[in-house]
Amino acid sequence: MPENGFPTSCWNNSYNIILRSNIVIARIDGVTFKDEKLKKQYIAEAKFIRALTYFWLNRVFGGYSTSNNLLGVINVEKEITSAEAYQLTRSTLQGTYDLIVADLKYAEENLPANYAGNDLGRATKWGAKGLLSKVYMTMAGYPLNKGSEYYTLGLQKAEDVINTSGATLVASYADLFDVTKKNSAESLFEVQYQKGSANGSAGSPWNNDFAPRFSDKEVVLVGDKGGTNAPTTDMSKAYETGDPRKYVSMRDSWINAKNGTIQNERYVRKYYDVALTGSDNSNNWIELRLADIYLLAAEALVRTGGDHGKAIIYINKIRQRARNTKGDPSITPSANLLKDYTVGDFANDDAILLAIEKERRLELAFENHRWFDLVRTGRAKDVMVAEQAADGYTPFTWNDNMLAYPIPTTVMQANPGKIIQNRGYTQF
Repeated sequence: MPENGFPTSCWNNSYNIILRSNIVIARIDGVTFKDEKLKKQYIAEAKFIRALTYFWLNRVFGGYSTSNNLLGVINVEKEITSAEAYQLTRSTLQGTYDLIVADLKYAEENLPANYAGNDLGRATKWGAKGLLSKVYMTMAGYPLNKGSEYYTLGLQKAEDVINTSGATLVASYADLFDVTKKNSAESLFEVQYQKGSANGSAGSPWNNDFAPRFSDKEVVLVGDKGGTNAPTTDMSKAYETGDPRKYVSMRDSWINAKNGTIQNERYVRKYYDVALTGSDNSNNWIELRLADIYLLAAEALVRTGGDHGKAIIYINKIRQRARNTKGDPSITPSANLLKDYTVGDFANDDAILLAIEKERRLELAFENHRWFDLVRTGRAKDVMVAEQAADGYTPFTWNDNMLAYPIPTTVMQANPGKIIQNRGYTQF
């Protein structure tokens, strides 16, 4: 519903980020720099953040409108007055992606390759290249459907990161989410959190948000606030028996400390901080990492008729790291746990693509990639209908309008008649 608070918060918070980025870009000429390179770096950082934010907005709100045109969101590339704001309209979907691509190209040309010390975690050229790969892969698929040319562009950026960035997969999957090992060699960009600020505003809430809904300090220090993104039964069953990534990522139950009973409620474990301090924790949010890029490259190779052997090597790198991770000590892994694939294991390209889809689901579980993968690959309908059945829910009638959120009511009311709503929702 357009009145729902979640899309409204997403929209408002995103445009607050864009506003701040635009302030930096617009006002930086008023600052004297001894080093022009540093000035361009600051602009590039602002453009990277702006591009990332628009990428989220375009995937959440972009799609077919009530006028049956493909519309993106509202492109704001500079500081504007209140009067100008009331004249804004939605860009075409392509137009918003053009802005994203232009910002990321500037970022990759003007950001440092890496940082150290207190600067670790800032956006780098490799973060920009990795994000640009993901943008091209998204543009290649639904709803723009730009196809092979853009899968090739995505592959080029992905392999540039793989071959040149110096980024490497960390040895253990668990290390990725260890709060003492943030900004690892695998990380391309993380949203930085640090507990201990005066009001807790710099700390991460993720471990508490993902705790079981009704736990009371059995799982995290502050209970009764979780339940966000609880894993489904089908998600739990998707892992091979003994896949260590499941033990790192989720749990199927928890123990009630009051009476010792087992509560059969699944929850996300990936962002658990052993040094708990309520909702003020140090867990970073990993936005982009090398494993994601390996799997995007594998997919692009298959979709463009490229080297399938290389695609299989990329997939196997992810599986090898997973099986070398310490998992649940109470479970004996299956005999062929996460075995290396060969090209001969697959009857056709579609079978390889499904294997990549599953690997992305498990490797990137609860990192906010799955839905957008399903949308861009055109698999959302089939998977969501099957998921409803697998989890025992009442069958529902699919409608492609579900692929995009509605433009929030407050936005529609601010510019009535100027902002075109997404298909399936009421036009103001």
